[in-house]
Amino acid sequence: MKFRLLFIFLLPLTLLTAQRNDPAFNNIQIAWQLITNFYVDTVDSDALAREAIESMLRKLDPHSVLIPADEVKAMNEPLDGNFEGVGIEFSIMNDTLVVITPIVGGPSEEVGIRSGDRIVAIDGENVASIGLQNSDVFSMLRGQKGTRVTVSIYRKGTPGLLDFTVTRDRIPIYSLDASYMATPETGYIKLSRFAATTHEEFTKALRELKQQGMQNLILDLRGNGGGYLKAALDIADEFLDANKMLLYTEGNSVPRREHNSSRGGLWRKGELLIMIDEGSASASEIVAGAVQDWDRGVVIGRRSFGKGLVQRPFSLPDGSEIRLTIANYYTPSGRSIQKPFNNGVKEYRSEIGLRHLNGELTNGDSIQFEGEEVYRTLVSGRVVYGGGGIIPDLFVPLDTTMYSDYYRRIVASGTLNRVTMEYMDNNRRRFNDKFPDFHKFNETFVIPDELISKLIEEGENAGISHDSKGMDVSGELIKTQMKALIARDLWGTSEYYRVLNPLISVYHKAIQLIENRDLFVELLN
Repeated sequence: MKFRLLFIFLLPLTLLTAQRNDPAFNNIQIAWQLITNFYVDTVDSDALAREAIESMLRKLDPHSVLIPADEVKAMNEPLDGNFEGVGIEFSIMNDTLVVITPIVGGPSEEVGIRSGDRIVAIDGENVASIGLQNSDVFSMLRGQKGTRVTVSIYRKGTPGLLDFTVTRDRIPIYSLDASYMATPETGYIKLSRFAATTHEEFTKALRELKQQGMQNLILDLRGNGGGYLKAALDIADEFLDANKMLLYTEGNSVPRREHNSSRGGLWRKGELLIMIDEGSASASEIVAGAVQDWDRGVVIGRRSFGKGLVQRPFSLPDGSEIRLTIANYYTPSGRSIQKPFNNGVKEYRSEIGLRHLNGELTNGDSIQFEGEEVYRTLVSGRVVYGGGGIIPDLFVPLDTTMYSDYYRRIVASGTLNRVTMEYMDNNRRRFNDKFPDFHKFNETFVIPDELISKLIEEGENAGISHDSKGMDVSGELIKTQMKALIARDLWGTSEYYRVLNPLISVYHKAIQLIENRDLFVELLN
């Protein structure tokens, strides 16, 4: 009986013995026997078992889920920090597979594949103009380390096709998107997730910035949906002296466990500012909560997502996985930041949309959530709140002044990216000759008018009518984003954010705040 085996695999023997005497558990076994032995038609037992498990999990909380076997590896890769393949970032544009950039140190870069290359065949099989999907690319280019794949490439300015044989290898997935000196004294680090390699990436960047004279640090956790608990604890550990509580966890079957700072971190003394928004969840909230509770730094932005539950993965015999919530976590002051989920998963997941509707994203006084509880920070005794995310020390509203429907459509259609990439294809050699370093590019390069004209033309070809008012509103943002994409193509993601960030209101506010020591200290008292 497959359904029973699933439970046997999950439960310790002592617990299983107890469950055999549970009438509800016995009812499940009997129902399974009745269906499989007496139902009028043939039963798909795999589908039945999957639906039964999913139905039980739906009764628990929004984060307890069943992950099918064929999705487990793909879901774990971003957190494990690597996969095996050829090592390119790609996009499918005009039904053509285009290399955005080869991953630094990866096998594609080693054989000479470049940004802008068009892959038209893989192992002799045509992949151009066939309706290629991202999943097709993954299945053809990913594979076991040491295996080989041959790609045929069209490169602008080079006659004929170029064939490259790439030996697949382990490819790192980086969680640190950017690291640079925002001002002569202020460093900036952006983390996109908390993965197995995040702490190593973070400390490497931190040491490099300290060597460049960093006195203040801005840690950008906007849009960071979380990841591994250990990675969050390791990052928070870098900001505090030894023997400070970082958080504690507790559940019905999990006794209270406190996690404390250990070694005394790399950034215990310098000024610290953390940026968050409604996309900052779980591990991001652990770091922000520990820093806020110990009055170690200032948190600015908008209220975070509100996920204060800990999941543990349990593997099932067919390779699928249950991620089961086993505990709540609490910040050092004792607050839970888990937002309510009493009204079901659908309402829970749409709650961020309600923040838009009630005006919270543009007005901090509009914050509304159930179960608000007042706590005190552990050094200065400032008031902080539990019950639904981390509320920042300084609210910075969502800046919509440069957003227009025209901008949204030109970006969502892929037109902006496509036009920028084509421009780079035609001008790559000139860029390499004219801009030997990022500083000169950032100081002197301006998006030319003919590129904007091309964007408008291609937008109209994609069914997006030119909107002069929309362009007036969003023109500066569009030009800055195009310049940032060119910088990413030439140098990397850090340079992308170095171009784009100064246009972002919360980033601008962070720079101002961290350099205004009086106001910075005032927020911590």
